[in-house]
Amino acid sequence: MYRVALTAGLVIGLSGCSLGSSSISSGFADQETTSSLSSPPLKTESVGLGGDPAAPRQVKVAKLDDKAPSGTFERAAPGVLSDRDYSHTSLNAEMARDVINAYRKKHGLKALKLNPELTEAAKAHSRDLAKWDRISHYGSDGSNPWDRVKRAGYNARLTAENVGTGQVDFNEVMRGWEESPGHNKNLLTPDAEHMGIALVQDPKTEFKSFWTLVVGSPM
Repeated sequence: MYRVALTAGLVIGLSGCSLGSSSISSGFADQETTSSLSSPPLKTESVGLGGDPAAPRQVKVAKLDDKAPSGTFERAAPGVLSDRDYSHTSLNAEMARDVINAYRKKHGLKALKLNPELTEAAKAHSRDLAKWDRISHYGSDGSNPWDRVKRAGYNARLTAENVGTGQVDFNEVMRGWEESPGHNKNLLTPDAEHMGIALVQDPKTEFKSFWTLVVGSPM
């Protein structure tokens, strides 16, 4: 049972922000929700989390250094992915870019270029998810995707984030994103120009692999 976070996408333009699988206000939304707001985006208190709908939500009690809002993340049940082989799990960013661009080309959309700032934002979030062994669009410091992109030095006009945990390879996480309406919407963001992607692995965690994709367009 791997998980795919139902996009924290920020699609921000002059008129504001509409996101992901369930559209997300400032990168966060419940399923079946659509919202928009003017820039700069505002934080909200909810996030759509994907995965097995039959699985119970497990909310971790915050530690002193954990500023993620309560109820905005999920954790894996002990041992749930212990039978999967992650010994060959890796990420080739150029290959992932090419796979995403081939998918976008099928839908008549322009190719994305790898961007170092968005890559750093993706890496920072995957590291944070691995540290806390959870899936979320909130960082443990309370940050949302917009915060992390800005912090990495990318002056975004729009940005969107997809997250996945537990997948063995990029093809698996890509399939999950394509099959999820919200993630798919972010993959096919028409005005996106750049992307960053990251994978962090930690065999000591229950989720094992932590994938983050960030797409964006600069001001």
